[in-house]
Amino acid sequence: MTTTTSPAPCSRSWSISEDSLRRYVHFASESCIQELLSASDSNRGSGNCDGWKVLALENGVEISKRRSGSLHTFRSRWLLRSVSPQQFITVANAIDAAKQWDPDLVEARYIKDLEDNLSIIRLRFGDNSKPLFRNREFIVYERRETMEDGTLVVAVASLPKEIAAGLHPKQSNAIRGLLLQSGWVVEKLEDDSCVVTYVVQLDPAGWLPKCFVNRLNTKLVMIIENLRKLAQACPSDGER
Repeated sequence: MTTTTSPAPCSRSWSISEDSLRRYVHFASESCIQELLSASDSNRGSGNCDGWKVLALENGVEISKRRSGSLHTFRSRWLLRSVSPQQFITVANAIDAAKQWDPDLVEARYIKDLEDNLSIIRLRFGDNSKPLFRNREFIVYERRETMEDGTLVVAVASLPKEIAAGLHPKQSNAIRGLLLQSGWVVEKLEDDSCVVTYVVQLDPAGWLPKCFVNRLNTKLVMIIENLRKLAQACPSDGER
């Protein structure tokens, strides 16, 4: 690994080999996967176990929040009837269709495929996006795994800023955002339905205004509804 430092400290970047990047992402994503599985399994039907506080519960969708220090983790969980895990993941992982379920997203594209289930992605949000996403770009890894019981896990998190800068220099008019441990857990049910848990962790570096919490709740509900419609329209395995 070599380090290149320009006169401006904020523009420091690391040039890293593809093998080193692959090993780093494998290591970093392991803890992300475990955190996602833990979040999907905790306090089913209760509401305040493990620090989770239910913020909204309507139309079968539960939205909860947990805080640890400056970190805020939001979790949405819902049942999709007559939608298989593969149908859902096909929609959620279709990067070229991501703007259909998150209208705040301006651009999403692959930077590098490290393995069949391991990719580096750039996400860019526009001027009209919600706070903490507005005019921001994120350089993230995405790791997709199938567990022994058939549960599908998609782990997503930002790369360290120096590695991200080496892979894709920051655009002059954008703010490089930080997405912490986030992603999907999709659990198969017997009737070819599934339970989906979506987790997003943010670090606003302090107090999170209630108005922002409300706006993020609204955004999560909107994303869930859009994904549900797209997943139900996606052909099932038997129809392909």
